[in-house]
Amino acid sequence: MMLAFILSPLLVVSGGALLLMLAEALAKPSRRSGLALGATIVFAAGFAFSIAAWLYGVDEVADRSLVAPWLVIDRFTIFFDGLLCLGGALAALLAGGYLHEHGLERGEFYALLLFSTVGAMMVAAAGDALILFLGLETMSIGAYALTAFRRTSPRSAEGALKYFLLGAFAAALLLYGFALLYGATGHTDLAGIGEAVRAGGEKTPMMVIALVLVLVGLVFKISAVPFHMWTPDAYEGAPTPATTYMAAVVKAGAFAMLLRVLLTCFGDKASMSWSSGWPPALAWIAVLTMTVANLVAGQQESVKRMLAYSSIAHAGYLLVGVVATMRSPSQGTAAVMFYLLTYTVSTAGAFGALILCGSKGAEAVTYEDLAGIGRRHPAAALAFGLFLVSLAGIPPTAGFFGKWFVFRAAIDSGFYLLTVIAFLNSVVAVYYYLRVLVFMYMREPAAGAPIATPMRSGYVATALVVSAILVLLLGIVPSQSLDMALQAAAVFGG
Repeated sequence: MMLAFILSPLLVVSGGALLLMLAEALAKPSRRSGLALGATIVFAAGFAFSIAAWLYGVDEVADRSLVAPWLVIDRFTIFFDGLLCLGGALAALLAGGYLHEHGLERGEFYALLLFSTVGAMMVAAAGDALILFLGLETMSIGAYALTAFRRTSPRSAEGALKYFLLGAFAAALLLYGFALLYGATGHTDLAGIGEAVRAGGEKTPMMVIALVLVLVGLVFKISAVPFHMWTPDAYEGAPTPATTYMAAVVKAGAFAMLLRVLLTCFGDKASMSWSSGWPPALAWIAVLTMTVANLVAGQQESVKRMLAYSSIAHAGYLLVGVVATMRSPSQGTAAVMFYLLTYTVSTAGAFGALILCGSKGAEAVTYEDLAGIGRRHPAAALAFGLFLVSLAGIPPTAGFFGKWFVFRAAIDSGFYLLTVIAFLNSVVAVYYYLRVLVFMYMREPAAGAPIATPMRSGYVATALVVSAILVLLLGIVPSQSLDMALQAAAVFGG
């Protein structure tokens, strides 16, 4: 009974996905608009059960050993269950307004959201390479389909095809890496692999190749440079709620997988050393990711594409926290988890505000489309401004403390140069965020130019209100959420 309780977030979302798919098949087309509410309720129930399992204390449940080592049910898993359900709920609300407005209302969108989230939750809980790969493919296939959801759009099809082909290639590398680890250690469970790696001492060539392949596969999933090529096209071509989902939920699931694999399988001194381990490789990738993404983002004319490159840059900041786990696994992991929480609500709000700023036939796509919207529609502009300020890391928003804790973890671990580079990149990023505010409040549309007209949707408005409350709450009172992240990260010690 208690095992079912601590597995309830995963079970609720899985069961809800099956029920929603059945409802979509049986419902009349005129009633399918209510599926957005149904998906939101399922995600909210998953979030509520995550909170309940957290408060009860999963460490006290002895039955969790029954699903080990395939699934690891601990506070790390429960934290990500709640985070993934929160991001999924916001994406479902945004879809409820966007799909109806743009004539894309098809019920399978919400089933794909739910099933993809089930995969992300499996990835966060995976204690075995087979379960991890199964969850990864469940999450990824749903994301591929969501990217191609706009069937008549060549741009959507192109983005989905790039995402699928490169994603399949990265998954093959990851699977091959785990196959080599199985050959070298005789284990598929992550804990068993970690124990064998620690016991083996000096790395064999097979182990080094396996580490490289696994690292490449993991880094692709978080869309870090130089494995980011698919991201701008996929994010731009997908319907904006799907972009929101990929930027928030898929990225959070990928980082959960990255942390679990690196700290469990490759948490020994040799693998985490600066001379021969993975931290220097991730540090260079973090620098490249932040720098390249910020420089390219500043040159974009499409606001959606700018937010796509912004998402890549945030992956770089998060990698700074992952590198910090080299010397302080608990503090670095907690900083990454708290950052993911602040990033999820901020990026969902930013994409939601972009949705709100345009209606069918009068969409907000470029900076010029947003010119003067601060005077014509102050509520939409205010919402957009708040979330952009949070993404820029300006106090007193959630984004400020997200970056603060990541940078502090890096400084406490002795990575001063990496922290300085990350800080300078944050300053550069302010330019393209504030550029949106300049167009909204200080520019007027050119003569004869199309003018974006905000849409009206209770779903979108609800998502923005929830996101705004969380952005301000996490910015003003971050301590409780950070304490929860620290408790969740304690499973890795240090």
